[in-house]
Amino acid sequence: MIPFPLADGGDGTAHILTLHNHGRMISVTVSNPVFEPVEAAYGISGDGSTAYMEMAAASGLRLLPPDKQNCFHTSTYGTGEMIRDAIQRGMRKIILGIGGSATNDAGIGMAAALGYRFLDNRGNILEPVGRNLVKIKTIDRSGISFQPGECEVLVACDVDNPLYGPRGAAYVYGPRKEPRPKSFTS
Repeated sequence: MIPFPLADGGDGTAHILTLHNHGRMISVTVSNPVFEPVEAAYGISGDGSTAYMEMAAASGLRLLPPDKQNCFHTSTYGTGEMIRDAIQRGMRKIILGIGGSATNDAGIGMAAALGYRFLDNRGNILEPVGRNLVKIKTIDRSGISFQPGECEVLVACDVDNPLYGPRGAAYVYGPRKEPRPKSFTS
């Protein structure tokens, strides 16, 4: 047995997995959590079949100043752009670390970058951010440019919270992704 370091799904995950699979890192321009351009890196395995990504590279909390850290207004769109890039490069397996994100959009940003559209009850396209989750009436998949079954995405994280409820991801992690009132800051 050979021990080696491994990250928890956040910052550093892609680099460690790429290193141990004799791969290389590539850089791509994507959208940060508030749709501004940012350079994000992800890894490709030595055999060219697997991409190693971390949501934090494109949709991370560290990419935003405190005044823009509000999960109602942030998106995983940039992470979806990384996934799209990997699919276009022929990756058929993606290992995605989800730690360190600035988002709480249930993945609609990622899906929007892959061609899905989220519509309200009047048929208007919704911006893929957290505040619009409750407004989604219809999901339109006519714009996707790949077959969802052609690529496997595995999530890497160190928690097992359900989606909703008192232990749910939104309830537990949402408060960490928005600025604290001035009375709570030191």
